[in-house]
Amino acid sequence: MSASVVVPYCAGSRSPSRLRLGPFSSSTVRRAAESGAAGVGNGAAFPFRDRRPNPRSSRGIGALARAPSWRHPRALRRPRRRAARGRPPAAAPRRGAAVPGHRPRPARPPLHPPLVHPPLAPLRRPPVGPPLRLPAERSGYGVRRTATGQRPGGGRFPGPPSGYAAPETGHRTGGRRTGRRARAVRVGGGAGRPWSAPRPSTTPRRDVEVGVPDRDHVTEPRTAARGTAPGGGRTPGAAPPPTSTYRLQLRPGFTLADAADLAGYLRRLGVGAVYTSPLLAAAAGSAHGYDVVDPTAVSAALGGDRARRALVSRLRELGMGIVVDIVPNHMSVADPAANRWWWDVLRSGPESRYACCFDIDWSRGPLRLPVLADEGDDGAAALEELTVADGCLVYGDRRYPLAPGSHAAGDDPRAVHERQHYRLVSWRRAGAELAYRRFFDITELAAVRVEDPAVFAAAHAEILRWARAGELDGLRVDHPDGLSDPGGYARRLRDAFGGWIVLEKVLAVGESLPASWPVAGTTGYDALREVCGVFVDPAGAGPLTELADSLGVRTDVAAVEEESRRLVAERVLVAEVDRIAALLPGAARESARDAVAALLAAFDVYRCYLPEGEPAWARAVRRARARRPDLAELLAGIDAAVRADPRGELARRIQQTSGMVVAKGTEDTAFYRCTRFAALNEVGGAPDRFGVPVAEFHARAAEREACLPAAMTTLSTHDTKRSEDVRARLAALAEVPGAFAAAVRRWTARLGLPEPALNLLAWQTLVGAWPISAARLRDYLEKAAREAKLRTSWVDPDPEFEAEVRAWPEQVLSDRELSEEVAAFVARIRRPGWSNSLGQKLVQLTAPGVPDVYQGSELWDFSLVDPDNRRPVDYAHREMLLERLEAGWLPPLDATGAVKLHVVRQALRLRRERPLIGYRPLAPVGAAAGHLLAFARGDGRELDTVAVATRLPIGLAAAGGWRGTLLPLPSGPGGWTDLLTGRALAPDRPDGFTAARAADLLDRYPVALLVRR
Repeated sequence: MSASVVVPYCAGSRSPSRLRLGPFSSSTVRRAAESGAAGVGNGAAFPFRDRRPNPRSSRGIGALARAPSWRHPRALRRPRRRAARGRPPAAAPRRGAAVPGHRPRPARPPLHPPLVHPPLAPLRRPPVGPPLRLPAERSGYGVRRTATGQRPGGGRFPGPPSGYAAPETGHRTGGRRTGRRARAVRVGGGAGRPWSAPRPSTTPRRDVEVGVPDRDHVTEPRTAARGTAPGGGRTPGAAPPPTSTYRLQLRPGFTLADAADLAGYLRRLGVGAVYTSPLLAAAAGSAHGYDVVDPTAVSAALGGDRARRALVSRLRELGMGIVVDIVPNHMSVADPAANRWWWDVLRSGPESRYACCFDIDWSRGPLRLPVLADEGDDGAAALEELTVADGCLVYGDRRYPLAPGSHAAGDDPRAVHERQHYRLVSWRRAGAELAYRRFFDITELAAVRVEDPAVFAAAHAEILRWARAGELDGLRVDHPDGLSDPGGYARRLRDAFGGWIVLEKVLAVGESLPASWPVAGTTGYDALREVCGVFVDPAGAGPLTELADSLGVRTDVAAVEEESRRLVAERVLVAEVDRIAALLPGAARESARDAVAALLAAFDVYRCYLPEGEPAWARAVRRARARRPDLAELLAGIDAAVRADPRGELARRIQQTSGMVVAKGTEDTAFYRCTRFAALNEVGGAPDRFGVPVAEFHARAAEREACLPAAMTTLSTHDTKRSEDVRARLAALAEVPGAFAAAVRRWTARLGLPEPALNLLAWQTLVGAWPISAARLRDYLEKAAREAKLRTSWVDPDPEFEAEVRAWPEQVLSDRELSEEVAAFVARIRRPGWSNSLGQKLVQLTAPGVPDVYQGSELWDFSLVDPDNRRPVDYAHREMLLERLEAGWLPPLDATGAVKLHVVRQALRLRRERPLIGYRPLAPVGAAAGHLLAFARGDGRELDTVAVATRLPIGLAAAGGWRGTLLPLPSGPGGWTDLLTGRALAPDRPDGFTAARAADLLDRYPVALLVRR
């Protein structure tokens, strides 16, 4: 039998030579190693044989941290008294030679399992190293003392196991010593001892740790001046937002060094700041960076911190900024050995020093990890494959930690598995049995509790270090709706960082960001809907709706959205719904689930933010009660409880989960079912609103300029369902809906897909992305079919149906007559599609907000949803074209896309050279006035810039062209020049009045960018 003793930690011990081992001196470590210590470090457990380390080695240790689970080494002096009480000294298997003069004792095993484990695959070093050091004097965190064993939030900490002594010791807090009684809690159990649940509580143990100072033991950060980090360090304070950004998707094949090499091209293009995908260490092979495993280090696969600094240095040389995407909501836990926080949680359970980092409900018992293969036996066969090797539980190519003292040589791996703080279960049980919050329905991404100031500090330490060094100008925050308190997070981030901050917040039509959030705005999906929508002809709604109805595609968008959201709440996010339902005391379990699901599906926004979002909350409650009158009383009770405590757990979890239900139900389900017109089915889109009127576009743009002038705007992102140029070509279909409907009916009769919604989406995608390879189209349609969840899904695939879907692209493209007919139809709308592309691009780049250009989209880009939109970009070709433009070449409107590069370059350079302030819609006059979109901006004193774009080009040509349409321009000193053609506009009167003739202004390109000189 072996005993486990938790090593105490001392906040004052910071010597790197001691590996941050807390209070132990080097002699203590040496003696512990000679005695057979199984591990050294914060919270490590030491199984000993018949001797303990010399207690005198703890002299000068100082004080213990006031963590109720720590035990002072002085308790190690009592082996004989323990034996007398019927608890013999711990024994350990003999390993190594005996020490002369002493009884044989095992040699100290390594701190980490070896890097190679033949015959298993190589293993990265397990994450048992010391946590990131954030000294209190730098982080601004102090220690808040409470009564011994008392949680600051109420309730008692678990008491010590029977027989453990609790010696008096000193506790150092800011140099003062106060009497404290340290307690010890055994981590894990002895060999053969089953896992025992802690006292029912969802609150993990909170220990004073250097890496993760905890909310129970720290005060809030000191209020910092704007642009000042907690602790006094400076951040880029009140710096102006970038003039524009260029998004780069970094990956192992395109690293920080490649981004530095590209900086010169981007500077010549006119870009204000490079905007990168996440830079922190991500899961092995990550192609996007959103699966962070270590928030304290730059990804080595991207080049590490040296490459990051080199990129920043290069950008500074060129006068450019850097904006970084960050992921505060979750971390990857797919490979436990890669994430030291998660590794420690699995090893130590609720007693882990990192347990407070993850949103885990420990009252439900061992943590279930849905990783086992399931052949219909609930993973029973997979459990037979478990082995124990190098102190780890091994399943396939994954390793899982073992709790101290939970296994011995020769133990059955399945028995060892039952002694852990976790259970490996079938992957099919993920939706219903998870006890940890996740990112949507992705079990490999565990949610992080950044609402805890200690976790916030640990998760953002590296990022804020860059800011203090002047190496960071802006942050894009991923998925804020998943956070417990998005507004509180935004305020805490603003207190720590004075640069530009935008949030990936998807706004519903008419919704605004809460005024209390100190951020520049969103990442631009709202602007995407408005800019793209104004180029859609609303007259196409009727014929396209008739086509969808005739093919059996549903067009009742609201009903499909409700059904899709309920499907997600009841079948995909079951664990999250159950966790909320458990907070409703006295309600029957099934009724509580139904009420929660009905409420989550009833929101007309992604989530509300109480108390500011009370109107959205009230609308959701009313809608849920109308849909489910049988649950009216229970819904009324939920409403009353949330209103009584809008910051309570019930309110927080409903708000968190509503965003998940809406996103998965609408974007990832309903958008693939209601496929009447795919150009509208975009993130932030509104398929039930066929286009955006010109007056609405101007009103939204003016509102953005007045309220959030530094918000990001975008047309394509790594998350959009299709690229801006695919959408622009599809917009042309709204001008020829009858011809397209007739073509789709012919094509479907010849070679249609058996599922109507997917069939209509497939023909639109083929036309919108033409020419496209069979492989790209196959991958897209397979993903679309699974997202729709009609005939197949990610969880329950239908192999026969999917085989038919995968075969379809090759069949269409190999049918010569059919493919030629598709090509001929595309040729009819290609030029109108180019016109729409240039129009929406110029409008986005010059309208209010900070425009972002997605990588590669400065040329025609006909990408589809990820991973198709993350393909490598040919920058050599773009640089060649840019050189020709710099030499004065005016490109034609053709398939090369050079004209789009020309528009992007001129607009970005203009934004960098002069401010664009204010917004005034311009009113064209004449027979074709409805086909002209124009607005003026200025430098704050006068309106000296005008953007002009053609709308609905097919209808314009059919009606006979511009027919004398004029565009009166703002008056002022100087004359107007079109930056795209270099042509000057002569004034119509001696007093400077100028009314540009649309036929002359837009004779070369369908857009114009006028400046006064």
